Amino acid sequence: AARNQPGQAEVAARVLGMLRGSQIVESHKVNDPRVQDPYCLRCIPQVLGASWGCLGYVKRQIEQELGAVTDNPLVFADAKPEDALVSAGNFHGMPIAIPMDCAAIAISHIAGISERRTFWMLSAFDAEAHLPPYLAKKPGVHSGLMIAQYTAAACCNEIITLCMPASPANVVTSAGIEDYNSFGPRSAMKARRAVELAMYVVATELLCAAEALEYHRPLHSGEGVEKLHAAVRNVIAPLTGDRPPGPDISMMAEAIADGA
Repeated sequence: AARNQPGQAEVAARVLGMLRGSQIVESHKVNDPRVQDPYCLRCIPQVLGASWGCLGYVKRQIEQELGAVTDNPLVFADAKPEDALVSAGNFHGMPIAIPMDCAAIAISHIAGISERRTFWMLSAFDAEAHLPPYLAKKPGVHSGLMIAQYTAAACCNEIITLCMPASPANVVTSAGIEDYNSFGPRSAMKARRAVELAMYVVATELLCAAEALEYHRPLHSGEGVEKLHAAVRNVIAPLTGDRPPGPDISMMAEAIADGA
């Protein structure tokens, strides 16, 4: 409330709701030597809230454009003859091109902070988390989910390259009459690809988090987290040894796309 950012407040409320009733949180209230969590955990509301706000703007722009007339000229059948035909620039794509460029940036932070949490779970830096390196059943012999983080990192790398906006570029066409173009189709294609890649990154985090949560048993997390864990386990079996992570990540991404 003090920060006065609605997106942050929305995300914070959702995270709090997911964790409510967690026995794991309670188990760390006494004698936990950690002073602060890494930003990828501590700043989830601030980072995702900023993306949430940006994507809200993107959604509004798309909804407005879907309710708009973009023809040229415009013909108003009920107008006076002198007002019936209006030739203007309502075909121009800039009202969508700029939001699509912004969407790729917002998505980059959803994916980026997710990959950092995956890295944290697999790195075994945090002794209080009691997680083995790479969540491997036999660390040093098995690779566990090491390669899954490589996948998330590669996806994030590609998303970073997609964040270069298309709309500021201008190449003149039509003998100079079309002298300031939006290049919005490229903005939209970049945003679409960023969404696709981000699903793989979040799928990887869910895959790793489901595995990590089981190291805290018999303790249970919040009801929302446990429901999500059950949804993951409906799709992905627990690790019993090394296996290629690609099929699991793909199935998880499909479940995200389907809303499962």
